[in-house]
Amino acid sequence: MRIRIGRWRTDSLPFFLQVVPFGIAAQSDSNRLWLLAFTLAVLINLWAWLIALGRRRAIQDTPTSRVASAAQGYVELVGTGQPLADTQLLSPLSQLPCLWYRYTMEERDNGEWKQIEHGESDLPFMLEDGSGRCQVDPRGAEIHAAHQETRTQGDRRTTEHILLKGDSLYALGEFRSDNGEHVPLDRRRDVGELLGEWKADQTDLYGRFDLDGNGAIDAREWDLARRAAEREVEQRHREIRAQPTRHFLAKPRWGKPYLISNHPPEKLGRRYGWLIAAHFVLLTGALVGVSWALGLPD
Repeated sequence: MRIRIGRWRTDSLPFFLQVVPFGIAAQSDSNRLWLLAFTLAVLINLWAWLIALGRRRAIQDTPTSRVASAAQGYVELVGTGQPLADTQLLSPLSQLPCLWYRYTMEERDNGEWKQIEHGESDLPFMLEDGSGRCQVDPRGAEIHAAHQETRTQGDRRTTEHILLKGDSLYALGEFRSDNGEHVPLDRRRDVGELLGEWKADQTDLYGRFDLDGNGAIDAREWDLARRAAEREVEQRHREIRAQPTRHFLAKPRWGKPYLISNHPPEKLGRRYGWLIAAHFVLLTGALVGVSWALGLPD
């Protein structure tokens, strides 16, 4: 399999969005369409410039944390990617064991490639950094994978992006930790629910607590049943409290960037630096274009 670094289509989208209005304006005699095209270019490049700037600042300004000691909230993690225990994810096209994949299938129609199928995995995976393990949820993340393969056979083209087991991973997102100490427990409610379960199975209930065998549960026997339920609930609660701490990384709730990549952060930062410069140049040119279009006769 040939693996190479491919284009990042999410970053390319703003550039493609500007092609259509300028193409329409170029084929029309309407000066208003030129004004509309340049105005849209201003808005698109301003939006893309702000997004790229936010991504680069998040990468540069967020210090790298260790899983075991990371604060709750927005963090940057660097480690090695591993699948969850007892799970195996295969990429749909190359059938390689992986942590995550995204694929597209296209067919040629009148000389143009049209997408006919696409998909993306959402199975969590682990990031390990030597100090601990963190479960990473890829849903909602902007994922940049260095591993890409494009194949063309006749009138069909397939493209696949994957994160592989053992890849060095960079992740920027919302970090939280859970353990048994923070699980809300209600002893009275749990005892009541357990007794309700026992009542639903009359055969077992009478077999355990009808001590005199008269086919009824008297007050003394019911008190024994309640004490047994209390002991069982206490044991369950002790087991819950003893559960080890688990760490999770997911999409931030405050609109901050959620990034996952097997590129090093320095390379990501340079990438966004080039995007910032490119969109600033295009934004400046679009503003000049708006001024030029405003001077055109109606």
